[in-house]
This record gives sequence, structure tokens and C-alpha cells, in this order.
Amino acid sequence: MKSMTGYGLAHGEVAGLGFSVQVNAVNRKGLDVRVVLPTAWLELEPVIIEAVKKTVLRGTLQIRIELAASGASGGDFDDAAAGVWLDRVGAFAAKRGVPFAPSPEVLVQAALQFRSRQEPPALEVARPAVVTATDLALSAFSAMRASEGAALLADFESRLTLIAAHVEAVAARAPDVVTAAREALLKRLRDAGLALDAGDERVLKEIALFADRCDIAEELTRFRSHHAQLKKLLASDGEIGRKAEFILQEMGREVNTTGAKANDYEIARRVIELKNELERIKEQLANVE
Repeated sequence: MKSMTGYGLAHGEVAGLGFSVQVNAVNRKGLDVRVVLPTAWLELEPVIIEAVKKTVLRGTLQIRIELAASGASGGDFDDAAAGVWLDRVGAFAAKRGVPFAPSPEVLVQAALQFRSRQEPPALEVARPAVVTATDLALSAFSAMRASEGAALLADFESRLTLIAAHVEAVAARAPDVVTAAREALLKRLRDAGLALDAGDERVLKEIALFADRCDIAEELTRFRSHHAQLKKLLASDGEIGRKAEFILQEMGREVNTTGAKANDYEIARRVIELKNELERIKEQLANVE
């Protein structure tokens, strides 16, 4: 299982120029890949998208490749151009009688404004390094998604165990519902002064009709089947999210029908707990690929 969200970062260098590759993704039902590249390397976009499609099935994913001057100095600046700019600002201030004594911050601003900008190497030269760094960033991204997916799977498994316990409790309670209804019917008859025997055909018919209306055996059988399918799916590889969402929808339908038919407080309480757990799983499934 893999999460749809994640982050990956890698660095590379080509012809003395450093660059970084950042990969991040958020939830989306389909796959949407957005690539941000230096203009000189735009032709690499299809190559990068194909690399993404080999490892990612769903989500909005952005890959940003940014240039950075190699070395700790952060690049050189045009000393002469910065000096001319400062002289012109000083002359401008003097004409207006304003003292001009550049602070260290102003000097840094001048240096940055006239920093030398190194053009990125040609595509043919940069391609191997960019592709390698992109693969490394995608590997880090996939590792993070797998780690988050493992945590999600552990949460799903604990909730499915709890759901199974609720379902078995409902199944154990179901036979008692008819018995309780039979006793309640006989009590109402006695309280009304009607001397009808428990074996009276009319009583038996009423009880039989009630038993048929509140029979949840089929719903529980289908729910158990969906439960087993979901548990197996969550432990599998590949795309999980969409299939799991469909199975979860079917489980919810069976729970709703069970609640409507059961006519019993204890079963109704269990149905509410089942709905809550299914809703929590649904929310978490939004993060699963």
C-alpha cells in the first residue's frame, strides 16, 4: 500500500552548475503531473512524465527542477555594475541634499541585484545528470509514500478487526430478536385480556412475518464477503484506492439495511459503531493510491 502524498529531494551538478529536483504530491482521483523546468531543458518534460508514470498511479504530482550556483559563494556579482549603481544613487541623493551612506544591507542588495547569472548547460550535456537526479528524487518520494502506506495499512487492519467483532456480535444477537418479539407479543395479548395460546395460528403467523422482516442473514453474509475482499485488497500491490472505495460503499449499504431491518436496540448500537468505523476508513482511503 502506498500513500498518495509524499516528498522527495535530490541534487545534481552539470558543467559546474548545481541544481535540485523536488517531488511532491497531494491527493487526486486521477494522475496529474506538472513539471517545472529551466527554459533550456523544457524538452525533458516528456521524459520526466514517463518516469513518473512508471511509479505513480494517482495524485497531483509536481516536479520542480531549480538551478543553483555551485559552491558556497552562491555565485559572483558584477563589481563594476554594482559600483555604478551605488554612485548614481549617491549622486541622486546629493542633488537633493540627502546624506547617502550605504549600510551593509544596501551593499548586499546591490551585489545581489548585479549577481552574475550562469546560463544552464545545453540539453544534450545536462540530460544524463538531470535524469539521474530525477530518478533519485522519485526514489525518495516513493520511499516516503511506502512508509506512510504502511502506517495506513496498520490502521486499516485494526479497524477491520473491530468491524468483524461488531458484525459477529450482531449475528449472535439476531436470533434473540425474534424470541424477544414473540415474548413481547404474547405479553401485549395477555395485558389486553386476549387468551390466545402461543401455538395459535394467528400468533404464529404474526411471529413468522416479523421474523421474515427482520431477517438479516443475507446482509451479514454479503457484508462478511465484502469485508474479506477489502482486507485482501488492502494487503495487495498496485492501485487500491478506487476499488476499496467501491467495496466500502457496498459494505455501507449492507449496514444500512441491517439497521433498518433489525428492530433491536443492541443491533442498532452496533450498526452505529459500524458506520463510524466505515466512515473513518473512507476518510483514510482518500490518502491511498
